[in-house]
Amino acid sequence: MKGVSGLTDKKVMNSIFILLIAGVCLTLGYVCYGGYLTKKWGIDINAKTPAQKFEDGSDYVPSSKFTVFSHQFSSIAGAGPVQGPILAAAFGWVPVLLWLLIGGIFFGAVQDFGALYASVKNDGKSIGLIIEKYIGKTGRRLFLLFCWLFTLLVIAAFTSMVANTFHAVPSKDPAILKQGYGAASASSISILFVFAAMFMAFVEKFIKLHVSQKKELVKFICAIVVLIVTFAIGMKLPIYMVGKHWNLIILAYLFLASVLPMWLLMQPRDYLTTILLVLMILGSVVGVVFVHPTMNLNAFNGFSLTNAAGETSYLFPTLFVTIACGAVSGFHSLVSSGTSSKTIRNEKDMKLVGYGAMILETLLGVISLIVVGAVSTGHTVPSNLTPFQIFSLGVGNFITKLGLPKVYVTVFMTMCLSSLALTSLDSVARIGRMSFQELFIGDTTDRSKMPLWQKIFTNEYFATIVTLIPGYLLCLGGYQNIWPLFGAANQMLAALVLIGIAVFLKATNRKGITLYAPMFFMLCVTFTAIILNVQKNLSLLLAHKGTFLVNGLQLIVATFLIVLGVLVTITCIRKLFSNKNSVNKKTENYISSTN
Repeated sequence: MKGVSGLTDKKVMNSIFILLIAGVCLTLGYVCYGGYLTKKWGIDINAKTPAQKFEDGSDYVPSSKFTVFSHQFSSIAGAGPVQGPILAAAFGWVPVLLWLLIGGIFFGAVQDFGALYASVKNDGKSIGLIIEKYIGKTGRRLFLLFCWLFTLLVIAAFTSMVANTFHAVPSKDPAILKQGYGAASASSISILFVFAAMFMAFVEKFIKLHVSQKKELVKFICAIVVLIVTFAIGMKLPIYMVGKHWNLIILAYLFLASVLPMWLLMQPRDYLTTILLVLMILGSVVGVVFVHPTMNLNAFNGFSLTNAAGETSYLFPTLFVTIACGAVSGFHSLVSSGTSSKTIRNEKDMKLVGYGAMILETLLGVISLIVVGAVSTGHTVPSNLTPFQIFSLGVGNFITKLGLPKVYVTVFMTMCLSSLALTSLDSVARIGRMSFQELFIGDTTDRSKMPLWQKIFTNEYFATIVTLIPGYLLCLGGYQNIWPLFGAANQMLAALVLIGIAVFLKATNRKGITLYAPMFFMLCVTFTAIILNVQKNLSLLLAHKGTFLVNGLQLIVATFLIVLGVLVTITCIRKLFSNKNSVNKKTENYISSTN
């Protein structure tokens, strides 16, 4: 891409300096700003959390802070912190770094922690039900419909991404098999991961019953052994299969992840995945320290960029939509309030889980920026490689410099990248199912009192299928076509959640003024971006350059998102700035009755 007013650095920036700046800022952000919010809003270490009050062995499961942290981090750290910074690096490394640090500390971590905090204080209910309690039933239904449509985009984008990562052509030609060995081994390990996670679930139950001391250490050692065995088997038995078949296998996995108890699949899988991702981050940091690559990128390339096709992108809103995960992402709030809040064992763990997981994800985003800077040549991001390939190549080079064999590093990196997307996928599939169910719940959750149609629409199996099918249809267009709309919808969701949290804080006499600037900024960003997306898809269809499957479905979803976004925003803003501070008592009673 060519900058309208590109500025070439006289001196190249060393990556260690960037890593040091980020490390200091993120640490101070967690300790100071995270501590400030915790103190202002209030934490009751003696209060019974939703996991303790409503323990059911499925969704409400009291868990250690490290278990909940691993679920939160592995769920939110999807493809975004890799994809976003690398794509946005075309604007220069300075605006990317600034948005990652400012957005991560003052926008994203605040939203994630706020959503978790509000949910824990409201019996582990989702943001949609919290909005109903403090804003009204109409706001809840509009928000849940928006959330459900958004989960379809996430399922589509990430399913396509993982399927492409696993794509390995089966052939009798040894050369072709060798070429796809990394992807085939990673896909085999990923399937084994499902069984390994279930095995770890029963191991953890055994540890709780028979180990009196150092349970977390024993669990960690068992997890390391399971990971080593899984890797060894997967590398010996690679699976060669094309992407379209992987789409169906991934959807089958998502169905299981949506309906099985949290403790049986998602929690242990997230625990194993977090160990993988932390090892990858540590390996990257150590590699940067030893290799200390230079940033082969311009500091700033201007406020507009023009690509080879003549399309122009502007710093506003493109930068702030392209970099979502790592700075601020609405999807994170669905994880905080949809699953993590139901497993928090003590309120004091919320800062580590809500604020801390986002800070670690921001660090991953900074590493992605350093990687693309190291791989770039001539102050230009490689145009012949995907963001995943750039990240895998860069981090792989860092780690191999430490003396590890290249073949193992390749498989490890491919596995880590697929895990980034898969752990977000299983969480969003479950959240999509729950959003669909909540959309059709009336004044009672007693199924014996529901009419037949309501029983069907609130059934977890039906809701899961209805969520996965349109997600699959959208994924057929490829993640490249879905990503821009996903980014805009994701950031709009962040803005709506920030408003909802602000209303909750006001209604409960807590200080929420720190949310005002982030929420208004994100509203401006997202409405601009999504309107531009509608304009682009409409132009392609009118010019007969687009297809209904790729552009038509996106246009329909984008239009719905704009309408819903406007309605939810108006409803929430009115409540936020009204003089009344009342709570919907009927809804409050209903929320209590659902447990």
